[in-house]
Amino acid sequence: MSKLRMGMVGGGEGAFIGEVHRIAAAIDGEIELVCGAFSSDPERAKRSGQALYLAPERVYSDFRQMMESEAALPENERMQFVAIVTPNHLHFPVAEAALKAGFHVMSDKPATLNLEEALKLKTLLEETGLLYGLTHTYTGYPLVKEARARVAEGKLGKIRKVVVEYPQGWLAEAPEDDIWRLDPAKSGCSSCMGDIGVHAANLAEFVTGLEITEICADLTSFVEGRVLDDDGSVLLRFNNGAKGVLMASQVSVGEENALKIRVYGETAGLEWSQQEPNTLWLKYNDKPTEMLRTGYGYLGEMATTYTRTPHGHPEGYLEAFANLYVAFAEQVRAREEGREPAESAIDLPGIDAAVRGMTFIELAVAASASDVKWQPFPVN
Repeated sequence: MSKLRMGMVGGGEGAFIGEVHRIAAAIDGEIELVCGAFSSDPERAKRSGQALYLAPERVYSDFRQMMESEAALPENERMQFVAIVTPNHLHFPVAEAALKAGFHVMSDKPATLNLEEALKLKTLLEETGLLYGLTHTYTGYPLVKEARARVAEGKLGKIRKVVVEYPQGWLAEAPEDDIWRLDPAKSGCSSCMGDIGVHAANLAEFVTGLEITEICADLTSFVEGRVLDDDGSVLLRFNNGAKGVLMASQVSVGEENALKIRVYGETAGLEWSQQEPNTLWLKYNDKPTEMLRTGYGYLGEMATTYTRTPHGHPEGYLEAFANLYVAFAEQVRAREEGREPAESAIDLPGIDAAVRGMTFIELAVAASASDVKWQPFPVN
């Protein structure tokens, strides 16, 4: 066996998320970066490749050239999948080029610039039969997997209420520099919902196993001159009759990445916070609240599989990100070996989560602009 060979598009010098993807992919020793188109600027691409100790001939300044050149290499040398870490407007063109060249795709979220592209991507995947993963990072935390398992096992009873929030403060003032997330041509129709609201919606569906069926939304651009939303509140209805509240904000002064979810069933509730990720609270009316911690033997199989260190040693964002990459690596290996992937790899967000995410973003924007209170969630 050998490491899986990964290429990367985007993530050149100074890019935060590209470095996160590279660290996450490397943590388990399953994957190595062998090539990249880190920037459309040839000099910046070259410097980025040098900093990563890549062979000069495997560093590109055009992602289409990268796909063509890599596909022409011997099978045991070419990349096996590509990680997409560009601004949103390039997600679909890069994924399309990769799939048409025969490469699997791991993409940063949201999947595409708009829903139309996401549906085209789904068709492409059906046509090529290749693999696709989407980095909804928070699904990788061990205690998020534990929460999902507890709900699925009926430990909370029938779910009645879901409350999920994701406040940040980094866009509370007009930025001094251009930020692509605030540019509709690069970000899409939303900033706040497209960047973090979609994470909250995904987490609500992932933990509960339910699907959003209707929403009522109120989005706002608080900073003068800002075109895209920087704050939003969304009411949710789920397919089992449960009700939900989603709040996402990029102008909540003093907040960092305060993602939190609370789920209430007929017999129990749970609470998990991204800023205290090693703790899961289970709540009851008839007995004391339980505190579950990462790394203990009382956790389920999925949480245990994706825990790397003994209890008392914090595991966080990078490890959760790495859990997505190790699951994708297992899917790729299974495909190449002609077997079914391990059960631990099957809950990685894929094209269905990608389409639902883009549907949520566009529907939230449309619902906020509409005089009709409730908007049905389309089934694509």
